[in-house]
Amino acid sequence: MARTGTRRHTLDNTGLIPILARKVREVEAKAQTGKKVGPTNRTKFQVIAFLVREERARVKTDPDLSDQHRAEALKRLDGVATILAKTAARDTSLITLLEVDHATTPVAQKMRRDWLLESGAEVSPDDLIIASEPAKEENVLSPELAEKQVLPVSVKAKLRSTPFLAPDFSIPKRGVPAVRLSNWELIGPLFKSFEQGAGGQSACMEMPPIPRFDRYSPPGQELMPHQIRFIESVRDGHRTFLLADEPGLGKTAQSLLAASVAGAFPLLAIVPNVVKMNWAREVERWIPGRSATVIHGDGQDVDAFADVFIVNYEVLDRHLSWLSQMGFKGMVVDEAHFIKNLSSQRSKHVLALADRITARTPGHNPLRIALTGTPLINDIEDFRAIWMFLGWIDADKPSTELLSRLEENGLTPADPGFYTSARETVIGMGIVRRRKIDVAKDLPAKRVVDLPVELDDEMGASIRAAEAELAKRLLDRYNRMALGGSFRGSTADLIRTVAVAELEESKNQKTGENVFTMVRKIGQAKAGLASDYASQLARSVGKVVFFAKHIDVMDSAERAFAAQGLKTVSIRGDQTTPARQNAIDAFNNDESVHIAVCSLTAAGVGLNLQASSNVVLAELSWTSAEQTQAIDRVHRIGQEMPVTAWRIIAAQTIDAKIAELIDSKQGLAARSLDGSEADFGSQDSVQLDALIDILTRAIDAQ
Repeated sequence: MARTGTRRHTLDNTGLIPILARKVREVEAKAQTGKKVGPTNRTKFQVIAFLVREERARVKTDPDLSDQHRAEALKRLDGVATILAKTAARDTSLITLLEVDHATTPVAQKMRRDWLLESGAEVSPDDLIIASEPAKEENVLSPELAEKQVLPVSVKAKLRSTPFLAPDFSIPKRGVPAVRLSNWELIGPLFKSFEQGAGGQSACMEMPPIPRFDRYSPPGQELMPHQIRFIESVRDGHRTFLLADEPGLGKTAQSLLAASVAGAFPLLAIVPNVVKMNWAREVERWIPGRSATVIHGDGQDVDAFADVFIVNYEVLDRHLSWLSQMGFKGMVVDEAHFIKNLSSQRSKHVLALADRITARTPGHNPLRIALTGTPLINDIEDFRAIWMFLGWIDADKPSTELLSRLEENGLTPADPGFYTSARETVIGMGIVRRRKIDVAKDLPAKRVVDLPVELDDEMGASIRAAEAELAKRLLDRYNRMALGGSFRGSTADLIRTVAVAELEESKNQKTGENVFTMVRKIGQAKAGLASDYASQLARSVGKVVFFAKHIDVMDSAERAFAAQGLKTVSIRGDQTTPARQNAIDAFNNDESVHIAVCSLTAAGVGLNLQASSNVVLAELSWTSAEQTQAIDRVHRIGQEMPVTAWRIIAAQTIDAKIAELIDSKQGLAARSLDGSEADFGSQDSVQLDALIDILTRAIDAQ
């Protein structure tokens, strides 16, 4: 934002410095209230920082200034900078705005221009024009991106089989022409409407009533009423949504069934790595007649004829070319706050792909759903990228549809009631927000949700290799005993005997790989993914209890949380009683504490952590009772919210079998104590049953 020209007034009270001094005091006053600085004052803060740097550079090099005037100007600028620093110390989220390369918005650019004009500066012609997003290009790939593109074999076959798109005979919708609002800048007022136009009302569009019959749930599944109402809105013809339900309310299921109702297949889902495998499982669960394909790495295992394509943000850049040609009729962006930074490559890739999919969809109105329990993190501006993805705005102006709806309201930003009306209008475009407490009657009091994750790094490969080696060792022992004729009994008895021998050796084994060391390695490998998910929960729904079995996993998680600016307390076995109680009190009573990092064994009993209703189980226990005890630190008398425990499970490893075994053991208590007819399986330990499963699969493969 370089500036040319000279300023008529350098000092006294008619130049730029008095304006900066006045504006910085306004921001400081807001920060002194103890609350987070709002979006408008955050923008002021950023513009002040920019202009202080620019003015300092100008003053130092201006030949028309005397040494005395130069020294006085620099002293006054230092005063403004000091207030900026003190304000940032009160609200640390402002610190990032001080970075030289922090992206600016059109609102910030306009504010800077207006202050310069007010100061009497000679502003260059370039600064008089407010920059907006560049025009969309048909070719979304830069030369660097083009070199990274891959083309899976099955995709070649798919593209050859459907070389042409269906012709589009639809007539584009015509909105009410903008007359009243044609000369108004509207994006700023629209954002501001969410700051001051709420009036105590939640941000949720009007939803259809619950139908008499549940026509959407597949056999064996049951949707909750709030989910059915969302799907009904899709059935009524709505096609763009910011689905901002709190975690645990089934956003994935709603999205998949919405695609089914809308006929939006093939469907593209862009998701965080930590939930990629869970998405594939949810497709099988909620739309069993449809197939899903998960894109890993270079995508060589992709089924290009699938109905749902699931790709994580980290590998999206390699697949932009062929994904843009697949003729998707729907697109879901999970954890959509990941794209809030418009200058990031991740956001640019997602938005460019959305533009291509929209352009190639008949009627140019594909199903688009942004999923996030955290649509706003620090700034109302966080809405911008999400609204752009949904087609509600185009960089710095409303879409034709949104502008038409605003025009119908009959108000301008100068009229009383505009902000409340504008907010309701944007919400009507498709914002859906329900909290757990709003739908508590629909939810079970306590539930466990599994999140399968894929360990596709070097540690994941090492774990799979160790499991293969263990299976080989068990199989070798089995073959020796079976072929040697030394064992008398059934095959099942022999398998169990081999597994028992391995388990006993493992308990006494100091080195080498065994079932215990593998499970520990899996916990270490999952630590980063589990921490990421817990961080997302903490930012979207508040306090989270994070359980791990091993100290190194707890340490790794605490480092990850600290790096993301989340305050934690730790509850471990080596703490004194007063230290532990202080940690519990801080978690329950201190709003600045986000996460309690707890030892599964040391914190599983005798604690009350009901300030949270969300538990993350980063590592699995060896007993169902230990898992239940951990969850019950949150699910206890006095808890007013339904409790959700999120189990992070390493797919395609022994971890998945252990989770299954833990669940099967829970039937024992249900049958013995509660009169349930549930089958609780074998009474062997989880470790032994896991070894039996590994050996059984090895024998079958043999």
